Amino acid sequence: MAQKITTLVLLIEILFLVSCLSHFTTTKADNDGDVIHVAGKVMCQDCSLNYDKWINGSEPIKGAVVSITCMDERRRVRYYGSDKTDERGQFDLIVNNVLYGGKDLKPQLCNVRLVSSPDQSCNIPTNFGNGQTGVKLVRPFMVFKDLVKYVVGPFYYTTPMCETPKFENNY
Repeated sequence: MAQKITTLVLLIEILFLVSCLSHFTTTKADNDGDVIHVAGKVMCQDCSLNYDKWINGSEPIKGAVVSITCMDERRRVRYYGSDKTDERGQFDLIVNNVLYGGKDLKPQLCNVRLVSSPDQSCNIPTNFGNGQTGVKLVRPFMVFKDLVKYVVGPFYYTTPMCETPKFENNY
């Protein structure tokens, strides 16, 4: 019985420490660093391939544009920026944490989404990874000294033949 109580107390202490560290990380991310980084990847997924190749065979898209829009509490746009992907389909948006007028940027009010694909054979945005509707920055992936980094996605485009048809009058 004493061993069960000791184990329960130890579990409660661990949960408390994890909660404190999570709060510390979020608080530190909200207050430290001059910039925040938002990284991710943009891929092409071809629905005409067999299941295994469709799931595992996505290819990176070079030159795809991804944007970040940050709002304030009154739902006004405070920052907008974009970045193009490299040959590996990766992007790294860098946003100043202090906005014009000395106001602090609140990352949780930022939204990252797909904008465009230069690949004409793979330019239909999908909502896999919420790339079409956008991803809110909730928790940083990494906080280390002055580096605050968020990771989103991967985001996907697909081929025009995979696009879902739009019907008029729901028919």
